Amino acid sequence: MPIYYSPQQELSTHRVSNQAKELIPLPLWKADPALQDAFNLWATEAGVSVQEFANQVGSAQVIDWGWRANQTKPRLMTHDRFGHRVDEVDFHPAYHHLMDLGISQQVSSVAWQHLASAEKQKAPASGHLSHAAKLYLLSQVEAGVCCPLSMTYAATSVLAQHPEFKEVVTKLVTPKYDPEFKPMAQKAGITMGMAMTEKQGGSDVRANQTTAEWTGEGKNYLLTGHKWFCSAPMSDAFLTLAKVEGQLTCFFLPRWTPENRRNHILIQRLKDKMGNHANASSEVEFNQAWAQQVGEVGAGVRTIIEMVHHTRLDASLANASIMRRAVTQAFAHCAHRSAFGKTLINQPLMRTVLADLWLESEAATWTTMYLAHCFDQASYAQDQNAKLFTRLATAVVKYWICKRTPNLVYEALECHGGAGYVEESIMPRLFRESPLNSIWEGSGNVICLDILRAMHRSPETTAAFMAELNKAKGHHSLLDQKLLSLQKNLHETRTWNEHELACGARFIGAELAVTLQASLLCRFAPSYIAEAFCLSRLGSQPGRVYGDLHPKISIEAVLKRADALLALV
Repeated sequence: MPIYYSPQQELSTHRVSNQAKELIPLPLWKADPALQDAFNLWATEAGVSVQEFANQVGSAQVIDWGWRANQTKPRLMTHDRFGHRVDEVDFHPAYHHLMDLGISQQVSSVAWQHLASAEKQKAPASGHLSHAAKLYLLSQVEAGVCCPLSMTYAATSVLAQHPEFKEVVTKLVTPKYDPEFKPMAQKAGITMGMAMTEKQGGSDVRANQTTAEWTGEGKNYLLTGHKWFCSAPMSDAFLTLAKVEGQLTCFFLPRWTPENRRNHILIQRLKDKMGNHANASSEVEFNQAWAQQVGEVGAGVRTIIEMVHHTRLDASLANASIMRRAVTQAFAHCAHRSAFGKTLINQPLMRTVLADLWLESEAATWTTMYLAHCFDQASYAQDQNAKLFTRLATAVVKYWICKRTPNLVYEALECHGGAGYVEESIMPRLFRESPLNSIWEGSGNVICLDILRAMHRSPETTAAFMAELNKAKGHHSLLDQKLLSLQKNLHETRTWNEHELACGARFIGAELAVTLQASLLCRFAPSYIAEAFCLSRLGSQPGRVYGDLHPKISIEAVLKRADALLALV
């Protein structure tokens, strides 16, 4: 656990010195210039709310909740003491405090606020960006609760398209958290989970074997089968997939039936995960579980992909958040720790490493916030180009940021030396968390193949993506060269056979991602940040590890961007 008091400096054998101080409160807003700039550009009206949330999340109390929720894993109770099947998960109270904070501050609902209003008031123009920022901030303290918040946000996008779920949607966007296990009709606010993959198929959901038998009434079915991963099993309901006469279909599956009986959802066990400990992930079986059809029979993937589209945005945000917290911790440590006669942050090579880590984190923040802004444009302004852009960009950004995070966290951990390798530091928790989102909602290979599929099935998405990149044309010579080479590479893919396309999928995904990040930094970030990013990521010899920067790159210019952080740590 972190220390929240001023310890006595004198010990019986020595004086404690040359140690970094505990970073409490966390300067989540004031020390994050990219986040501030994004709201100044695209959502000034929402900036105050997000800043207030940042101050609340960065407090000692909320940080303590994060530690306690993560250290005490959820506990499965399959039966009560009398032998009745109950299938409930018990959480540390800190988990519920964090969930209450997230729900009450509308992390999961701000993008859909207008859906709760009988007058159908106009949606907030920056609802998705506000959601993105709040998830990004909360995840820096504890990522485990962000999974159910993200799924609640994403499931709303699906159910809102079906009038029969109007009452469910109203409760999804109500900013009230009720952790009690009881029927939805008795609750003001509810949360949603997801259960898609099965043992034999994994990401290949078309291999699913769960079946759905029509009850003979309306769109009501009884589901029989299993799910290898069911996220947040104490959610009030789930979106899941099952086959109706062999056709994969999407279903709304509540924990309680309309008769107020426990639904036949059997939690077999909780996953013993390497990280993400506060969140419960489970294996479940459906034994004639009651469910309602969502969308058309046979359109299961097409229906649920709307939810996946939004959770992929959140996977990118979560890893941008992990990057940001890791970089913040590295800077805080290096600003106080001395070695060989200088503080670490004044050692030239360490400054190079820190500058490179800052560049990566800033690029991730700009990219995810801009993507969320484009979700706003597509949703509220009905901008067709933004919609096409987000279709491709969401997969591109999810792939790249999630791939870059583990190495960044490792490098930030190494900046601490041995102090970063002990559990009293948050660095091991961040490191364990860092691979998760690259696996969740499609591993790297699945995502890259999806990128190629979108490009070839819907060429208009590629055109929208390239049009977005070309807005930065003329800002930097290296970017202009990259745009030309990218266009050439994309043109050549049309002649590739199926084997070449599959083998080259990661190459194309990375090219799209790095060019997008460079273009956004050239358009929106300070010129010295864009210059350093282009030189280090688009030059003839891009860095092989963090800190492997060309000596001509201005480290001092990049580190100017961190002045606000250093002033606060």
